[in-house]
Formats: sequence, structure tokens, C-alpha cells
Amino acid sequence: MTVPNIQTPGFGTAQTYAVRRFGAPLKVKLSLPPLLWLAVFYALPLALIVVVSSAARGTYGGLLWDLSLKSYLRFFDPLYLGVLARSIGVAAFTTFICVVLAFPISWQMTRLSKRGQQIMVLLILIPFWTNVLVRLYAWMFLLGSSGPFNSVLMRLGLPPLEFLYTWKAVLLGFVYGALPFMILPLYASLEKIDKSLIEAAHDLYASSWQVFLRVILPLSKPGLVAGSVLVFASIPCDFVTPDIMGGSKYALMGNLIQQQYLVVRDWPFGSALALIQMLVIGGGLIVYLRQEQSA
Repeated sequence: MTVPNIQTPGFGTAQTYAVRRFGAPLKVKLSLPPLLWLAVFYALPLALIVVVSSAARGTYGGLLWDLSLKSYLRFFDPLYLGVLARSIGVAAFTTFICVVLAFPISWQMTRLSKRGQQIMVLLILIPFWTNVLVRLYAWMFLLGSSGPFNSVLMRLGLPPLEFLYTWKAVLLGFVYGALPFMILPLYASLEKIDKSLIEAAHDLYASSWQVFLRVILPLSKPGLVAGSVLVFASIPCDFVTPDIMGGSKYALMGNLIQQQYLVVRDWPFGSALALIQMLVIGGGLIVYLRQEQSA
């Protein structure tokens, strides 16, 4: 519950009065619920993963509390390093495609009326109302050998499109699922740009490309960075899209972790993989954001 920011005679705002009246204890009480939430649903599970990662796999998939770093050392096998490199590469490529597709869409949204912008935001959010499995199976139906696309091609006398269960299909699934996370932050930044700055640039005989590079792109940087972080961080963790669209032939870190937990039942190694992925991706994003702030 927040204290309303209302003017009160003799005390200024109600928030100022509350701080003067109750002091630090009020701040502590207000911070307890979010801190408790973080402790129970973030810190505690993370600590549990750290503990499990230091154990060993039992004969039948249980845990042997033989605390060691064997699971972490096992990760340096070229096979697992290759999966991590592939995951980062796919995430970076997906982020690039989302930027290329989202920028013109977001820019055109800002040129619509307020009513049109609301409708576009609603259309972008509608896919989130449906389970991701339903959306991916819909793509399987569309791209399948007997789906609408191939049916039209065969009626035209063309060979069917062999698209499903390839890396292209996996990339399509990633872009389809991540594109809204790029469009919405970009739209929020582009919508705030003062259009008079663009008009002034044109008045100074700047070309459209110069206006984009020197005015639009720098002012849209907060949304671009936020969208890139959201897309890049979500791709390596996704194991559903490679399984369904790629037929389990293009495994990423998410697939590897899922297999260790549910198939191999090697929870220590799965926990170690999850922590390594978190450190690599999270550490890389922190370095990137710090460089952006200092630039």
C-alpha cells in the first residue's frame, strides 16, 4: 500500500508527513513484502540449485551428497561448449532479425492515430492469450507436408516446401515468439520522440537516412536495448520451440537442461548447466548494459 501524494496543510505532501511521522520503520515495513517475495521465490530456489549442483547423481537418478565440482568440470567437454556457443549464436541472430522486423513496425505504429495505436498494441498482445504449444502446433499445421502452404504449391505444380524440422523452422518459431518483446519497447521509445526534431533535421537538408541514424536511432536506444535484452535472454532457455519446430534435432541449452532433469535424471549436472547459463548470459548482459551506460 502506497501513501498518496496529497498536499496537507502545514506538512507538505502526505508522503513527506508519513516519513517525518514514522521515520525509518515505515520504510522497513513497506520493503518487507517485496523482500520476502524475492527471498522465497528467487533466492531460496537459486540456493537449492547451487546445493544440488554440488551433489552427485545416484545409481537410479537420486542424489548423493558427495559435494564436489565434478558437474561444473564436466561442462567443459567440447560437446556441451558447442551447445552453449550455438545457443548464444542463435540468440544473437534471432535478436538481429527481431530488430530488423520490429523497427519499421514500431515506427509505423507511432504514425497512426491514438485509436490505431491501441488496436495495434492489442493485436500484438493477442498471441499471448494462447498457450505457446497451441501456437507452435498451428505453425506445424501450416508448414507441414499436407498443410495449406504445400497444398497451394502442389496445385501450382511446384515441389512441396521442406521447411518443417529444419533450423529455419526453429528460427521462425523463435522470431515469432520473441518479436512482440522487441516491438513493444521500441514502440514505447519511438512514440516519445518529439516529431519537431525530425522536422528540424529535414529543414536542415538531412536525408532520410541521416535523420534515422542521427535522430531516430539515438533517441530510440532505450527501447532498442530493452527489447534486445528481453529477446536475447529468453532464447537459450527455450526448449519447447526446438523440440516442436526442429524435431529435437537442434538442441540448445534449454533442451540440454530439460533432458538432464527429466530424461537422464542427472539433477546435479542439470543444475550446474542452469547456473552456468545464467552466469554467462547474465554476466554478458551486465557488461553490455554497463558499456551502454558509460557510452
